[in-house]
Amino acid sequence: MDGFYERTTKDSINIDPLQTGGKLSEAARRALVEWGDGYSVCDFCPGTLDQIKTPPIYNFIHEELPEFLGCDVARVTNGAREGKFAIMHGVSSSYKCEKKAVVMDANAHYSSYVAAERAGLKVLLVPNSGYPEYKMDPEGYSEAIDSNDVVLALVTYPDGNYGNLPDVRKIAKICRKKGVPLLLNAAYAVGRMPVKMKELGADFIVGSGHKSMASAGPVGVMGMKEEFADLILRKSERHPAKEVELLGCTARGVTIMTLIASFPHVKSRIKKWGKEVEKARYFSKQVERFGIIQLGEKPHNHDLMFFESEILYNISKKAKGGRFFLYRELKKRRIHGIKPGLTRYFKLSTYGLRKEEIEYVINSFEEIISKYTKTAENN
Repeated sequence: MDGFYERTTKDSINIDPLQTGGKLSEAARRALVEWGDGYSVCDFCPGTLDQIKTPPIYNFIHEELPEFLGCDVARVTNGAREGKFAIMHGVSSSYKCEKKAVVMDANAHYSSYVAAERAGLKVLLVPNSGYPEYKMDPEGYSEAIDSNDVVLALVTYPDGNYGNLPDVRKIAKICRKKGVPLLLNAAYAVGRMPVKMKELGADFIVGSGHKSMASAGPVGVMGMKEEFADLILRKSERHPAKEVELLGCTARGVTIMTLIASFPHVKSRIKKWGKEVEKARYFSKQVERFGIIQLGEKPHNHDLMFFESEILYNISKKAKGGRFFLYRELKKRRIHGIKPGLTRYFKLSTYGLRKEEIEYVINSFEEIISKYTKTAENN
């Protein structure tokens, strides 16, 4: 069909961390078709997205989502990064100091930096422990906060590089003592695993619908304590129904409808989080036998994993296709998710995979390494 592009990977085993938690539920696939026409939900809008009662957006945003996130007030955004910017900009605008700064972990996602830059904030990084675990020391937040006019702290839970889960409760305790609100970037947590903002001691939380809540994107969620609602959700002077930091409205149409459609599925699957951690640890242990070594925290506590493989890197130096050999070998086996050209360092996720699929991926790595090792020996 002219102008239409089919995904060549749609029937593959998907191990891409960006996509494993975002696979649509069957209900979301139906919603995708039903609500795919432009700003479909706007037919029912009384002025703001969160006030739409049919379809049940009001109930989702004001009742179900706050309970799920463990916060007082929630909103749907166009992505986790939009939520981070809204919070950073809203909080910083209430401070009169000249040099406003935000403290964040060295494992933070690039969008956290960009959001801070856009909000006019200086970024202070809390260093990690370095190779091989890259862990965060909560005490680093205390030192960073004392060094500048800090208006907000951010912690990535887990980070999108290594899948590490820092001790948020300790970080929150430090921030509370210093009088600095804490933002939890839970783009790879909300929807994959149990996470409650107030139980962890944070003041704000953001999540990603398309990364971790089985919905079409871009879409995100944002939660906060009641005491910050007037600040972050302040209304426009000229258009009093519109919330300024959210530019009036956010997820209009298919994004929010797939988010809502998948919500029962998402709430159910997080109850099985312990099994997802077990699968990740099993995978890591098995592939390490072949020289594919997991970096980051051990034992690992998340499905997102970062690997280092000198053996695959050395193969790529001589293999036909060079550094693209691994991508091509996996593609032949209908495995998708490791970016073309990566052999020495790469990320993957076992989230949602069946046991037989995990075994198939493990065996595929073993076969590929064996194949090229034997070829090198024969030559």
